[in-house]
Amino acid sequence: MAKIQQNNEVIGNETKSVYSSEYQQVMFDFDAKLKSVISHGSDNAVKKHRERGKLLARERIDLLLDPKTPFLELSSFAAFDQYNNNFPSAGIVSGIGVIHGRECMIVANDATVKGGTYVRETIKKHVRAQEIAFKNNLPCVYLVDSGGIFLPEQSKVFPDRYDFGRVFYNQARLSAEGISQIAVVMGSCTAGGAYVPAMSDETIIVRNQGTIFIGGPPLVKAATGEEVSAEELGGGEVHSSISGVADHLAEDDIDALKICRRLIEKLPKATKFESTIQPEKSPLYPSENIYDLLPIDLKKPIDMKAIIKHLVDGSDFQEFKETYGKTLITGFASLKGIPIGILGNQSFLTAESARKGAHFIQLCNQRQIPILFLQNITGFIVGKKYEHEGIARDGAKLINVVANSSVPKITLIVGGSFGAGNYAMAGRAYDPDFLFMWPHARISVMGGEQASGVLKNIGGNGASNNLIDQFEEESTAYYSSSRIWDDGILDPAQTRDILGLAFTITLNQKLGNTKYGVFRM
Repeated sequence: MAKIQQNNEVIGNETKSVYSSEYQQVMFDFDAKLKSVISHGSDNAVKKHRERGKLLARERIDLLLDPKTPFLELSSFAAFDQYNNNFPSAGIVSGIGVIHGRECMIVANDATVKGGTYVRETIKKHVRAQEIAFKNNLPCVYLVDSGGIFLPEQSKVFPDRYDFGRVFYNQARLSAEGISQIAVVMGSCTAGGAYVPAMSDETIIVRNQGTIFIGGPPLVKAATGEEVSAEELGGGEVHSSISGVADHLAEDDIDALKICRRLIEKLPKATKFESTIQPEKSPLYPSENIYDLLPIDLKKPIDMKAIIKHLVDGSDFQEFKETYGKTLITGFASLKGIPIGILGNQSFLTAESARKGAHFIQLCNQRQIPILFLQNITGFIVGKKYEHEGIARDGAKLINVVANSSVPKITLIVGGSFGAGNYAMAGRAYDPDFLFMWPHARISVMGGEQASGVLKNIGGNGASNNLIDQFEEESTAYYSSSRIWDDGILDPAQTRDILGLAFTITLNQKLGNTKYGVFRM
């Protein structure tokens, strides 16, 4: 999930009596699952962690941020329903918060979850945080408390291009780009993980608590026969006074976070993109009324214009090409005072709506206006008539424009996201700056019944209920978010606030010139 957290309270996720009767169970289920993934590790692990005088990962973040400012936590459902649910939130907390008025990316290991070790989703979540920081010029703060790779999963997390080594590759690239990185070593920092503080601009280590070493005491003894304690090998005194790997020695977690805040305060001021920010106006409709617009059965239509009016300032939406290509809604609005362009599906994409979308995105790029994609898409229209008319050619135009768009893009899946419609509406493969889902949303190459029918028609076992059940399970928002195909599942009533934060973050980008490839005319 992505959520807004403030003063250690989650805003907008409490159970509301205003849920529509149809959507009530969806939100009850969402709230229960969210609670299970943000509760850190086992009670025993949390107890031992506190006995060592250490704060929990989310407590550390709360103290690091400016008081009464929001924290946009990302991918809370990472690794959900995997590994017997022994890795809640994949053992790492990532998100964007404000420190001395400066937006920063924060990555905090949760040592109560398997000692803060990394499985595949932990790495993917860490790397995704760095990608967001790189694109949006966000200083990075790493709150390190990790035993490195989770050894039973080593073959799945060590050797490939986007495995554990990518974390340090990204650190080198961030540094070369001039994006500041600060590491706060608050516990173990072992093996390859030792490069997190070593490759940061400045490193803080907690006395008698933080340790940094390439090979820990057991490995040293096995390799050399030398017996040495963790503190003697790589403790705070060693690295702040002898090796120089750490730059600041803190007395405890609180002291370390105070030092980190002072370092962030002295960073050069950020330069934001000069967007024409307007005074914010609340929508005409209460945010919680949005539940009444959301059918659980995705075969039922969603009124996209009504969704838009619940999200944008003053519910004011200036539609573009209203009577042409009606299966795609396009137009301009403001969200939290930021001018944006919006594309929202009202059905499948036709040749007309594809051309309309391409035209509109070109306008947004020419005017340097960020874009919001609202997906509820079954794909492109099919049939002999449409193939003869060149639907693939017009669909390719839209995909070309989306792929080469240089303005910020944020995608929200409000219903279904199926087939090539996912691509044309800025799915994950098209590098949107953020991609979120609503709890009832679905994503897959096609629906289970359609897949079964296709296989039946080509002579396969298409009628198999197993295939339908497989598609049903693998298309859920929770399945997607567990594998970090998105940046989080949103409470629909909280979406306006989260989108406002996300678009504000994208104003840190340096926009380039838009170039397009060859259009098949």
